[in-house]
Amino acid sequence: MKTLMLGNEAAARGLYEAGCAVVSSYPGTPSTEITECAAKYDEIYAEWAPNEKVAMEVAFGASLAGKRSFTGMKHVGLNVAADPLFTISYTGVNAGMVIGVADDAGMHSSQNEQDSRHYARAAKLPMLEPSDSAEALAFMKLAFDLSERFDTPVLLKMCTRIAHSQSIVETAARTQPPERPYRKDAAKYVMMPGNARRRHPVVEERLGALADYAETTPINRVEAGSDTSIGLICSSTAYQYVKEVCGDRYPVLKLGMIHPLPKRLILDFAARVQRLIVVEELDGFIEAHCNGLGLTVEGKSLFPAIGELSQNAVRTALGMEPAGGTALAEPIPPRPPVMCAGCPHRGLFYTLKKHKLTVLGDIGCYTLGATPPLTAIDAVICMGASVSGLHGFNKAGADAHRTVAVIGDSTFMHSGMTGLVNIAYNDSNSTVIIVDNSITGMTGHQDNPTTGRNLKGDPAAKVDLEALCRALGIRRVRVVDPYDLAACDRAVTEELAADEPSVIIARRPCALLKYVKHNGPLAADADKCRGCGKCMQIGCPAISIADRKVSIDNTLCTGCGVCSQLCSFGALGGEEK
Repeated sequence: MKTLMLGNEAAARGLYEAGCAVVSSYPGTPSTEITECAAKYDEIYAEWAPNEKVAMEVAFGASLAGKRSFTGMKHVGLNVAADPLFTISYTGVNAGMVIGVADDAGMHSSQNEQDSRHYARAAKLPMLEPSDSAEALAFMKLAFDLSERFDTPVLLKMCTRIAHSQSIVETAARTQPPERPYRKDAAKYVMMPGNARRRHPVVEERLGALADYAETTPINRVEAGSDTSIGLICSSTAYQYVKEVCGDRYPVLKLGMIHPLPKRLILDFAARVQRLIVVEELDGFIEAHCNGLGLTVEGKSLFPAIGELSQNAVRTALGMEPAGGTALAEPIPPRPPVMCAGCPHRGLFYTLKKHKLTVLGDIGCYTLGATPPLTAIDAVICMGASVSGLHGFNKAGADAHRTVAVIGDSTFMHSGMTGLVNIAYNDSNSTVIIVDNSITGMTGHQDNPTTGRNLKGDPAAKVDLEALCRALGIRRVRVVDPYDLAACDRAVTEELAADEPSVIIARRPCALLKYVKHNGPLAADADKCRGCGKCMQIGCPAISIADRKVSIDNTLCTGCGVCSQLCSFGALGGEEK
């Protein structure tokens, strides 16, 4: 049956059709929907793991037991999983194991713009790279076959445009792969130095066999063109842009297997054209390979190593006129990211800013506390870094009574716990604030170990954050409602004054959760408003000032009441009539 599917949805369909049995992932845009869609198939056991390292190890365990497995993550998540990744390359697999990684060129929802193709080369693993939804499905199935044929995990690289765009796919029935029973083999799976030394030559031999495969696989193909003055090498979204701009004018070498790259195929293609150009996003990965073959090639001299490409970028690089468009009569006003109306993080960040504290932040919705008018966060690095960084900041001689870390409940479970152990173990006078909105918010409301529900929404063990923090060695643990500004103020003041480690849990569910019931929108009394603008200091999108008078958008206001606590004149409060 032919149907339209998102790239991520098609990848999940590939998991189903390939007979994948176990999926373990951590949500991260733009990879999240692969696992969410896989969970809809009853034949696949799917879960959210606490972090990507755990997820990859779960997938390896399932493969070892003889079941096809998958783990999915975004590019920065692969950093977290890099430890098992490199060693699983040595052990190989039993049943097929596929690792999905989704890059985010343009940083639509990421803190950096890294190119995951380098991981394939560094870990000496094969990587496939689809260029549309149909290939996402087909390449996923192929990846399992290659995994078992070459005894290796296989990386499947998605990107934002492929993951979140739709194209036509043709679905098929699920194929149940032959059973692969587990057999004890310490020399293969126990990576102590003596065994690992013997496995490394196996990895190198496998890489050579994969390179031979890359020469003949149909997913690396030459598409003829009428004008051989230029030959284009590309993959993924770059292939789509090239075909949209050039059609069949120039010959194209379309690469579906991005590592290892073929040699003879590229050399033969280069010999047919006068000018060789590599079109690829981010780093010059293919270009460097061509340079290593001794070819004269253009790539990053024409295309940037920053951000996404486009049809007009390809046109310009090839000396064509950019495609025109219709200019807007008026410029579009900027729309910076902002916390939602009623967001439980807003009151806390207002309190932190009021006290002029140094705040080490983390990855999640609360990162928006760094934006005006709150501007309450000083540094954000990666998952869990707020807690570890706070410890180092304070041990370096900073004023521990003026510095806090802020981390979400899901991120704390991901990689904040070990940082808190370090604080307790090394007697760090540090205050950590866990902003518990009862969900993994930024990536689309996925459950986590603190919510009491699993990926399918079924009841699951629920981590007690207060008990956990105490078990990790923290004696001072208190819970506060971030909608209560006075309570937030007391908690922050008292815990910073203490001379021992402490944790504040700012607990209030995300305002967008379906089960959260809101009060009616607040009313604004223009007669009482003095135009002081204090209510604007919390940056709520439901509040505006016109002609020096406050106004509330009743389509946005949730009635949280944070703004009314700031108004000294009673201009905000009560339900709208």
